[in-house]
Amino acid sequence: QVQLVESGGDLVQPGGSLRLSCAASGLTFNGYTLSWFRQAPGKEREFVAAVKGGSQYYADSVKGRFTVSRDNAKNTVFLQMNSLRPEDTAVYSCAAGRPITSALRRENMYYYWGQGTHVTVSS
Repeated sequence: QVQLVESGGDLVQPGGSLRLSCAASGLTFNGYTLSWFRQAPGKEREFVAAVKGGSQYYADSVKGRFTVSRDNAKNTVFLQMNSLRPEDTAVYSCAAGRPITSALRRENMYYYWGQGTHVTVSS
């Protein structure tokens, strides 16, 4: 049984930082693209970042502020979020799949999803 479990969400002030983690089990971790998506209240879920092989991909809205990484030995993917803004407030979910590079921003390319972790950026 595949499980993805996110952690690290919290309430943080604008300009602050958070590090999200997603621990995977039940799958051959290094054979998958691992991605982060987010869904803000009243909005559709959107792509945030992905790590595919040795490459990282980012949404324009987070480029330069967020960093995605993975530790294959620990079956964990991370999302380091710096310079957080109120508009980053959302439920952040990790996902695992095998999309081609041109499709990795599409949520329907992913087989497995975590339950999400809440990030709130507010003063």
